[in-house]
Amino acid sequence: MSAPQTTAKGLASRLVHTQFFWGVLVIVLLLALDLIRDPGYLTLSFSPEAGGLVGNVIDIIKLSAPILMISLGMVFVIATAGIDLSVGSVMAVAGAIALQYLASVPDPNSPGSVSTAVGLGLAAGVAIGLVNAVLVSVVGLQPFISTLVMMMAGRGLAKVITGGQNTSVQASDLYHWVANGYVLGFPVVFALALAIVAVVAVVVRRTALGMMIEAIGINPNASRMAGIQPRGLLITVYALSGLLAAVAGIMATSTVNTIDVSKTGSSMEMDAILAVVVGGTSLAGGKFSIGGTVVGGLLIATLNKTVLFLGIPSEATPVFKATIIIVICLLQSARVRALFQRRRPPSPVTVAARAEAKEAVSA
Repeated sequence: MSAPQTTAKGLASRLVHTQFFWGVLVIVLLLALDLIRDPGYLTLSFSPEAGGLVGNVIDIIKLSAPILMISLGMVFVIATAGIDLSVGSVMAVAGAIALQYLASVPDPNSPGSVSTAVGLGLAAGVAIGLVNAVLVSVVGLQPFISTLVMMMAGRGLAKVITGGQNTSVQASDLYHWVANGYVLGFPVVFALALAIVAVVAVVVRRTALGMMIEAIGINPNASRMAGIQPRGLLITVYALSGLLAAVAGIMATSTVNTIDVSKTGSSMEMDAILAVVVGGTSLAGGKFSIGGTVVGGLLIATLNKTVLFLGIPSEATPVFKATIIIVICLLQSARVRALFQRRRPPSPVTVAARAEAKEAVSA
């Protein structure tokens, strides 16, 4: 076998064994399925009215923005062997506070009003994240229980803020621009999501923060003996998760300038967990992959769009999504992949080397 063939083979093997490779492959397959039904599915066009590109691909990346935000926060929590089930409720709280504030000011379209509304929503997300952090790192409650409580309390808080009614502020075009505007022809919401992912990735990977997060996820006792303070890190990751969930809430509610306290952020915590797992991060904690999480978020958005495009009945939608996710998780499993690996006969060179070694031992 020639050297280029050997190199290509090794590269392909490493690529296949990269866990989020299967997520990318499924995205391609889902888009191919859409193309079969509509050959023009991936067509992009410029809309003068919107001020940018429009098409199904643009819809997918718009849908992926809030998923990327909550998944990015979730991956750090999971890396510490924790979980955050409150992110969907945080989205509702942040959106409720932002829109309720805009509904109460004389000029909801002014930059000052919109900035204040967004700031209040983000602050609420950080506050809820800090409550989760205190319950987990100081009180010592299990992350599942702590965040489950905040999931229920947060949804109730959103209803209290809005009086149990849907709040709508159609006069704020600037707030609406966050999810529907364009920069250089591309959606602002996706550009913002990518910028946040890039900044967080640089901070985590270019400093010791990422290594310390992985350390407490692998063995908190050993990391404590090495001088790492788990409590401070847990506070950081849960606060970050709350902040990014609030960003997702602003993105989701600015799409139509309306907060539906029952539906906004509903089941988003499950999408975030699935995106993290598809990206190759173990729920047991330890090493995490930001790039894989981005792939997972894009996969969830593509899957949601495909379900709607194919007209799959709402009753069967969860089954369809679950089937796709189970297939991906099975493909990622080393044990399952090993079952399909055929035992190849050794090459002539290997056979000769083994014979020489055997003769040398006999001599």
